[in-house]
Amino acid sequence: MSSRPESLFPLFAELTKLDGVGPKTAQHLAQIDIEKPRDLLFSLPYSGVDRQKRASVLDVELPDVVTVEVLIGAHVPSRNRGGAYRVTVEDSRTAFQLVFFHARGDYLQRLLPPGERRIVSGKVELFDGVPQMVHPDHVLEVHEADEIPAFEPVYALTSGVTLKTMTKAAKSALERMPGLDEWIDPTQKSQAKWPDWDAALRAAHAPEGLKDLAATTPVRERLAYDEFFAHQMTLALARAKLQRAKGIISEATGKLQSKVLSELPYRPTDAQGRAIEDITRDMGASLRMNRLLQGDVGAGKTLVAFMALLVSVEAGGQGVMMAPTEILARQHLQGLRPLAESAGVVLEILTGRDKGKERNAKLAALARGDIHILVGTHAVFQQDVHFADLRLAIIDEQHRFGVRQRLELGKKGEGADVLVMTATPIPRSLALAQYGDMDVSVLDEKPPGRQPITTALVSTGRMDEVVAHLRKAVAEGKQAYWVCPLVDESESLDLAAAEERFKQLRAVLGEGIVGLVHGQMPPSEKDAAMAAFVAGETSILVATTVIEVGVDVPNATIMVIERAEIFGLAQLHQLRGRVGRGTAASTCLLMYQAPLSEGGQKRLTTLRESEDGFRIAEVDLEMRGAGDLIGTAQSGVPRFRIADMESQAALMAVAQSDARKLLNDDPDLTSPRGQAARVLLWLMEQDQAIRLISVG
Repeated sequence: MSSRPESLFPLFAELTKLDGVGPKTAQHLAQIDIEKPRDLLFSLPYSGVDRQKRASVLDVELPDVVTVEVLIGAHVPSRNRGGAYRVTVEDSRTAFQLVFFHARGDYLQRLLPPGERRIVSGKVELFDGVPQMVHPDHVLEVHEADEIPAFEPVYALTSGVTLKTMTKAAKSALERMPGLDEWIDPTQKSQAKWPDWDAALRAAHAPEGLKDLAATTPVRERLAYDEFFAHQMTLALARAKLQRAKGIISEATGKLQSKVLSELPYRPTDAQGRAIEDITRDMGASLRMNRLLQGDVGAGKTLVAFMALLVSVEAGGQGVMMAPTEILARQHLQGLRPLAESAGVVLEILTGRDKGKERNAKLAALARGDIHILVGTHAVFQQDVHFADLRLAIIDEQHRFGVRQRLELGKKGEGADVLVMTATPIPRSLALAQYGDMDVSVLDEKPPGRQPITTALVSTGRMDEVVAHLRKAVAEGKQAYWVCPLVDESESLDLAAAEERFKQLRAVLGEGIVGLVHGQMPPSEKDAAMAAFVAGETSILVATTVIEVGVDVPNATIMVIERAEIFGLAQLHQLRGRVGRGTAASTCLLMYQAPLSEGGQKRLTTLRESEDGFRIAEVDLEMRGAGDLIGTAQSGVPRFRIADMESQAALMAVAQSDARKLLNDDPDLTSPRGQAARVLLWLMEQDQAIRLISVG
């Protein structure tokens, strides 16, 4: 089914086909992403107004909305233009006033003829003891009373669209709704007591009270599940596609792994042990591995990654580890080299810097299989790079690797297993939304011997004390990072800030003690400055945020972050993780400019109180929302209209296992439920999934 099913045509028609929607209104609605009847169905009311009929305005605690039948009395036009035009009316217990501004008398005489009875509904307030209803929302003849629902739903509006127009359009969209076959597993549906799809939408647009607006009602929960399920079907299809490419069975012998483990000065943590087992098991299976290794700063991902690479070598093949930048690739090389030596494995690096003869020699060795493990940047993806027998590709995921790129990577190594590593702890709901096509291993324990980091907040007014503290530390042979803020988008200003700080510190602490790294430097200078710091030739490294990822200097025990309040939480946590890598106690000073905003304060205190990256990521998600956290534009995380990723993470997990089970039982979606799921993918505009089905 590679074209939209006919049953959905009415929902994908022009908005102007709906009652009360002209071309102009349609333009206004497009401002809030409503472009077709389908979008209106999924734009649910967010609130409601109690409009049940009362005997008198006195039956309600004012100010409040009241719906009441009245006898119309005298009209008192305003004395000046634009003043208040008043109409006296009486309900069963009291007289009150209807008030209009900028009103036309002839129109109001027709709307409210003296001596007749009408139903009026609107907000009533007391002015000088007299109840007044200014601009009633509804004025109806008595026999039309039923036109006002007892609880009137309120929709999000945009300028140029009234609630009346929106309500009418939503009603009209509901009338075009087709009956669709059920895509939810029957057991799941009856256990959760969910209604049918069309019944759920009708009920969601006709709430009977505030309780019906809660996300936890069966009606709304079902509709949220539908969104999650469609998204997870897309990810499950991508996963099936990656796995269907026949994997290579890489059997571990354990020979090389045990050599490395016996040389280590410590035992791996339980979390590392579990992750190594998962990966070894996946690599030994005939399906292709597609796994995410998630670990907090310093949780020991490098060891797990190396053990995985060794499985590919033990099985007679090769492994590759890719990093986003040259600095990081070299860092991996340094981290892995001692491990490779203890296992007697040949390890090489390939980056854009390799040229001519040297590069050719490396490529030849790689093609012969003389290099067992290759570390590199994107350069390993170039046309002329050939492996003798590539079994495993590890991607160090600092450059958001979306589903699409994972499918691409799958093509390069025919059947090679894929492991993506990320150092950014991701809250569970986001991990499900972004990496739902992968299996996940989490490293949530710190290896033994990692020192806790003391975090303190210091205002910029105390700069001199901080510098004095540094001078003392440097005299004791310690090393420190000093991170300057990204002042604004212009790099020249950041540069000025960093250079200024560099000069000041150099003046106070002496020549040759302070180094500088920033984004504008040529790579060779950057590497030289980093190398001098790693070697301990400089004691203080002034840097813009280029150092946040993967830099490992065990002797560095102080991290100063200037203007910490303008950094994001995750970024601060990553930066702090650059210290505390050796045996000495470490400190992180968060320097802020007073006064702190509420958000700034919450970020800095969260950081001071917790070193748990997952906890920090949850707070970050709460504060910023999912879109900002990963930059929705390039992340491939969908924007849901009804579902809420944060509060409904558990529902997302159910949707994931349901989607995987359906595809497992019915890979081509040909069963009645599979066909219904295809319709759901069209309904939810999951184009990527539809492409995967039509080519699959």
